[in-house]
Amino acid sequence: MASMTALKKDLRKKIARVLADVSDAAAASQTANATKALLAMPEYKAAKRISVYLSMPSGEISTSGIVHDALAQGKRVFIPYTYRPSESKEGQPTSIMDMVELLSVKDYESLEPDKWNIPTPSKASISSRANSFGGKGTTDGKVIDMAEDEAGLDLIVMPGMAFDASFGRLGHGKGFYDYFLRRCHDSSRMPFRVGLALTEQLLPANETVPMDASDFPLNALITGDGELRRANA
Repeated sequence: MASMTALKKDLRKKIARVLADVSDAAAASQTANATKALLAMPEYKAAKRISVYLSMPSGEISTSGIVHDALAQGKRVFIPYTYRPSESKEGQPTSIMDMVELLSVKDYESLEPDKWNIPTPSKASISSRANSFGGKGTTDGKVIDMAEDEAGLDLIVMPGMAFDASFGRLGHGKGFYDYFLRRCHDSSRMPFRVGLALTEQLLPANETVPMDASDFPLNALITGDGELRRANA
């Protein structure tokens, strides 16, 4: 039996080959469908504090429309920032992710692409940005007891390489979201988790994403055909 790591690696390679054939026009059409479905969700409408991944130029649903809408609606928007913590803890990835606040559309448009061409806030700006766990700057991976009104996220919009009908999600292999969600869980403030998937990223009904104890399933999945699936449906 192949190891969990090997199974995940093989699936990532398989999906990457499929995504290489998705045209920009097809991705844009699917993005429009998925964005419309997300913005219509009661959980999104009610959310005051949300986290949104910032998308790569290709191979996934773009979140630009979601970011613009959320800011226009007056929501507080938090975006991923990855970094190496000052000390390593057992079970902690080499690099970890915090969610830091995006201040405005102008701020969003000023972000520079990282090595994956994902818009990312500058290191110099982080210390002045609010953190979703509370306070400003990075947390260094600490689990924080969050006061009800001052911290936490109501909803988190998550990317992935592959998704399945049981709301399993396969990430890119860095463990950023799994560890972030573990910290949310340990802080007793778990956000509503929504995955966005191109239709090509949703596995057939007879296939599942390899999941282990560190993986958190989604509460909902929106696909590029505009369909919203809920875990409790």
